[in-house]
Amino acid sequence: ASSNKNLPLKDYHSGPLTFNAPEWGCGDPRVASSPSPLHSLDLPSPLPTKRTRTYSATVRAHSGPVFKGVCKNFSRSQGHGFIRPSNGGEDIFVHISDIEGEYVPVEGDEVTYKVSRIPPKNLKVQAVEVKITHLNPGTKHETWSGQIISS
Repeated sequence: ASSNKNLPLKDYHSGPLTFNAPEWGCGDPRVASSPSPLHSLDLPSPLPTKRTRTYSATVRAHSGPVFKGVCKNFSRSQGHGFIRPSNGGEDIFVHISDIEGEYVPVEGDEVTYKVSRIPPKNLKVQAVEVKITHLNPGTKHETWSGQIISS
């Protein structure tokens, strides 16, 4: 049997490959077992819970200023995207776990965010506490539960 600390797998010959859902924290029973080994390799939707960040980094980000920007792109399947700051400058990385609210962001959505430095050198920043403030008109938006809404 092959195993990995984070993704325990069963031997293919003794049963299907499965993820251990409680370790992922998603609570979705569909992820715990799958009828096909190919389907069991799909990641849960939405992706696993927020990545761990040190307490001090979380406090610094939370107490920092709020910035405005526009979603440049976001891929739900990859779990990340980029925000174009309203004041110009380099695009800012955003991870799926740092998006608040019920909608998956799409290109053109106006957002507010705070920033957190990215270890180990803390030279780059990523967007945290991202909130969509205005949905891009004329585009379809998806909720995290999968419902499609036209705006």
